[in-house]
Formats: sequence, structure tokens, C-alpha cells
Amino acid sequence: RLMGCFTLSCVFEMDTTPESYLDLFPLEAIVYLTPDSENVLEDINPDKVYVLGGLVDESIHKQLTLRRAQEQCLQTARLPIREYMVKAPNSRNYHSETLAINQVFDVLSTYYETRSWPAALRAGVSSGKGYMLPDTAEQ
Repeated sequence: RLMGCFTLSCVFEMDTTPESYLDLFPLEAIVYLTPDSENVLEDINPDKVYVLGGLVDESIHKQLTLRRAQEQCLQTARLPIREYMVKAPNSRNYHSETLAINQVFDVLSTYYETRSWPAALRAGVSSGKGYMLPDTAEQ
């Protein structure tokens, strides 16, 4: 299990601490990113702290990150993969919106710089996830 929280700014800083994000930030400022949320992340708010919850094996712990956020009374959101991407045909019929922490960070940082979800999703969602942007589906 890996946890990370960060705020986005023009300069990316990473700091580690043994303290919980629950002790460092007000609850109303925290948004827990989980692919199981019903809320779509439409924009990045610089006044919010985004928590990335990561699991080693997504199939065993379905909805674990959503339950954790709900237990902590946190806002949740998911990346807008369904809203901007389409399912790519593949032999395994595999489609997953669950990304590795570095992929989520790539999506968020690219979105913050470009303000374009298609560009951000192109940067962070690998073809192995079974999704593609509509413009690449036509090719």
C-alpha cells in the first residue's frame, strides 16, 4: 500500500513526513482521488490537497480507496477517463481506469500545465489500460 499527497504549483516539491495528511490539512481541503468515486475531477483547485491512494494489486482490493476516503469523511474524485476517452478494442476485452501513482501524477501535472484533459490523459493513460482518445480511435 502506498500513499501520497501533494499540492500542485508551478514548482513541484515533494516532502515526506511520518504525519498523516489528516493531521496536516483541514478535511475540507483534501480530495482523495480514487477510480471508484462517482465525482469527476473537472478542474484542479490550487487550494485543495489531492491524495493519491495506491494499491499493489487492484483486483483484490476493489473500492478500498473509496471506502478509506468515506471512513475519513473526505471528498473524493476520479480522473475524467470515461468522459474523454473511449474503450479500445482488444483481444482480452480489458479496460481499467485504475492507474499507477506515477501515471496519476503525470495526468494531473500535465493537466495543470496545459488545462487540457485530452493532453493530460494522453500523457498518463497507457494503451495497456484499454482506453484511447477518440481522435486516435479513428486512425
